[in-house]
Amino acid sequence: ERVRAMLDATLRVYQSDPVYRHRPDLADQLNGISARLNEPMRIALAGTLKSGKSTLVNALVGEPIAPTDATEATRIVTWFRHGPTPKATANHAGGLRSNVPIVRGDSESRGLTFAFGALDPDDVADIDVEWPAPELLDATIVDTPGTSSLTRGVSERTLRLLIPSDGVPRVDAVVFLLRTLNAADLALLKQIGELVGGSCGALGVIGVASRADEIGAGRIDAMLSARDVAKRFTAELERTGVCQAVVPVSGLLALTARTLRQSEFAALAKLAAVDPAELNKAMLSADRFVRADPGLPVDAATRAALLDRFGMFGVRISMALLRSGVDDAATLAADLLDRSGLPALRAEIDQHFAQRSDMLKSHTALVALRRLVEGNPIAAAPRIFADIEPLMADTHAFEELRLLSQLRSRSTTFNDDEMASLRRIIGGSGTDAAKRLGLTDRDPHDGPRAAFAAAQRWRRRGEHPLNDPFTTRACRAAVRSAEALVAQYNGRNSG
Repeated sequence: ERVRAMLDATLRVYQSDPVYRHRPDLADQLNGISARLNEPMRIALAGTLKSGKSTLVNALVGEPIAPTDATEATRIVTWFRHGPTPKATANHAGGLRSNVPIVRGDSESRGLTFAFGALDPDDVADIDVEWPAPELLDATIVDTPGTSSLTRGVSERTLRLLIPSDGVPRVDAVVFLLRTLNAADLALLKQIGELVGGSCGALGVIGVASRADEIGAGRIDAMLSARDVAKRFTAELERTGVCQAVVPVSGLLALTARTLRQSEFAALAKLAAVDPAELNKAMLSADRFVRADPGLPVDAATRAALLDRFGMFGVRISMALLRSGVDDAATLAADLLDRSGLPALRAEIDQHFAQRSDMLKSHTALVALRRLVEGNPIAAAPRIFADIEPLMADTHAFEELRLLSQLRSRSTTFNDDEMASLRRIIGGSGTDAAKRLGLTDRDPHDGPRAAFAAAQRWRRRGEHPLNDPFTTRACRAAVRSAEALVAQYNGRNSG
């Protein structure tokens, strides 16, 4: 509400200024910044070419709404928003807009394609897709082209979105997909973190070790290998303070689990009934799995379709699950989804983004407002900046987010127990009171006592004579977080 009031006051200042009152474009920009506060949070999926962004979009939404093949659509920034009916609109470079027909596949594939027809992808700035998916109610997902594309202009579209030349963030948070961790990825992540989080570091960036099932060459232990890779990525990124976490995810397996068909379950069940020695020989490689084999009860075309939908890892883990006693499609889908890593990613998105969406959107609005005033100087600018800067610097929720990122990259005098407790109290495990305090039972008196004890503990820890400045700063933040919980409990009791 303070940010909204600040935007309204700035609009009135510009409308009363003799120089700027005839600039309706400025009023439109300020109204647009204010309107974004009412919109769902914007989360961009970014990464190198063929990192699995579109497949992950589909997995997050639970429907194949983003084209994943190498079509024109994958070369364009695409916004997926919630809407009452399916609709796609192309926004052309010159400002014109045109409807893009949406073509559904057959009832078995249930795919979605964009019928571009005569539409020139080089003339399209971006595409807006509205879709009635519950997952899009609270978050707008932005699918971006690969950042390492050799096609001229494709990578630049992503960079213009994530690192715009005017310094005004177009998104509130970024999920960055990594298949390797090279210098180019690190440099881009640092730039994104500085823009999304301002000069004090990343507020909304998490990483994904993508196409995780391929890291282990599709072996049944592929996700274990992927977790090791994610740990290495995390260790490297911890030294930079670039992002909040790295999670291994198989987008293909997640999407298949969320859209599993009964016919696929039936085919897998037939294969699982084959003698294990014979089936293992057929699953030695993808080529052997799809070739004609009269000894298998499922024809080659169906097996090829299974491989396309599940990947070799998905087929192998499905066989193991079915042989272990899974006997219905719903249970298989749930087990596959859990093994895909998607629930862990959604938990990270909820913890770092969704639970703090108002703060992230407010931060984006403040950065945009500051850039607008800097680009259009006015006599009242010093007063506007005097309102913006303290809010960005002092708002405790921003400080918690910065610390959660910086604790990974800064040295402190905390021991392991203190570090775990500190991360928890500043919201590293969730923003509700019970998670901040590590409470598991339901005694109504535990909360106030635990909050008061936490405030006292971190106040004493902050006064330790051997603290470095950053450790002292973190302790003070923990005290503020605990005191806020004390006030919250007191408010409940007085109510």
